[in-house]
Amino acid sequence: MTTLTSTLLVHSTATYGFTGPNVSSSSEHIPVLIKQVVEGLSVKDGGAYVDGTLGGGGHTEQILRHCLPGGKVLAFDVDLTAVKAARDRFKQFTTNLSIIHGSYSKMGDHAHSINFGRADGILLDLGFSSIQLNSSGKGFSFQKNEPLDMRFDTTGPKASELVNNMAEKELANLIYNYGEERKSRMIARAIVNNRPIDSSSQLADLILRILGRRKETIHPATRTFQALRIAVNQELDNLRQGLDQAISLLAPFGRLAVISYHSLEDRIVKTVFREGSSSCICPPGLDVCACTHKPSIQVITRKVIKPTLEEILSNPRSRSAKLRIVQKLPKEITHKS
Repeated sequence: MTTLTSTLLVHSTATYGFTGPNVSSSSEHIPVLIKQVVEGLSVKDGGAYVDGTLGGGGHTEQILRHCLPGGKVLAFDVDLTAVKAARDRFKQFTTNLSIIHGSYSKMGDHAHSINFGRADGILLDLGFSSIQLNSSGKGFSFQKNEPLDMRFDTTGPKASELVNNMAEKELANLIYNYGEERKSRMIARAIVNNRPIDSSSQLADLILRILGRRKETIHPATRTFQALRIAVNQELDNLRQGLDQAISLLAPFGRLAVISYHSLEDRIVKTVFREGSSSCICPPGLDVCACTHKPSIQVITRKVIKPTLEEILSNPRSRSAKLRIVQKLPKEITHKS
């Protein structure tokens, strides 16, 4: 066993990230669907891989573990705190691992700038890490009293600016469209009538007071917090760009794995994968195809992959995860389709 591999194994779980005696104490984040991701990407020694959403580093660690000693990994995160923590955690793997402080939506430009080449596998885990939820101090969690920031980085408007400055109708639309919250108008009206709102507890308590406890298992503020986080970080726009960038960066027969956590993300992923793997993307109703579209990818997961009951019990935040995988088609195959 090589020094690199043996050192990494000390900081790994024996079963793809589940809790056990060898779990690294440097990471609070439990990677979701790790076994399915590593197998789905066909991670192998000597391969080149991209983790577009570094977070707590759990997926990056396992991909490194399976591609060493000859492989390499390029990882991205817009959260500078996560980047600094990962650089410290993986400091002995600088030959095999490059960590970029930047968005996966521009992964192609970053990969080109460091001569990374084509990727054999790319992962996008669209959930935010437990570290951000528990210790970022940015108000991602409604269970803590923190400033209502919600930015993954330090650019753009804070969530508090949206909450305190948007018109009631505009705010209601945001909460409905990005949170799929049916009571969005009631919540927006309550927010406007109780401004200023500057902390996560203040907002969560207001929503709880207005809506009351529901029969659902989630907190009544969950969808509103989701909507604000998506809007602040432009998550859906970044996802669309990131999917296009990832597919372009893949080598022939390379694979892209995406883990989504809510229907808005999953809908975008399904649409991009369906269109990218289709021979025709003409509007419905045409008798003859006029688009001359050629598929660039092949769907590997005809049925979405979800966590097992065992994983959900050990990591409840995995319960809504959905994994979809596609494979890049070589040009000669796409031309024949």
